[in-house]
Amino acid sequence: MLRRPPPRGGLLRFRAGDAAELAALVLAGTKRATASLARDYPDDGLPRPGDHVVVVDGEDRPCCIWRTLQIEIKPMREVDAAFAWDEGEGDRSREDWLRGHREYFQAQAQREGFGFDDGIAVVFERFGLVWPAELADAG
Repeated sequence: MLRRPPPRGGLLRFRAGDAAELAALVLAGTKRATASLARDYPDDGLPRPGDHVVVVDGEDRPCCIWRTLQIEIKPMREVDAAFAWDEGEGDRSREDWLRGHREYFQAQAQREGFGFDDGIAVVFERFGLVWPAELADAG
């Protein structure tokens, strides 16, 4: 899960407590997807296929670069098992994905004062690793 979506083609910082773990999942090839609330992006700032994102660790050191491959915006409840698996967190099941994201997004909604339910619009992003070169995905 993201701390805050990056600007298009920008810098991504995972939540401080999760940064090392999530960056390690990306580098290991386990994590090839991420999800964030559509409301967190400016109107012209949604990610697009072909964008590049620099991922930094908990100490703001670049650890990898990914290229966005696919974007879908749909209600959170419509996440499928394949996306949950590709996100690579928890037990990688759809049920665990929903539980974890409900908890995370509900906490954000309470902090920021907006309504939350399973129909909230989510940006589902799939990506491929391009740097470091020795770990880059084929293609």
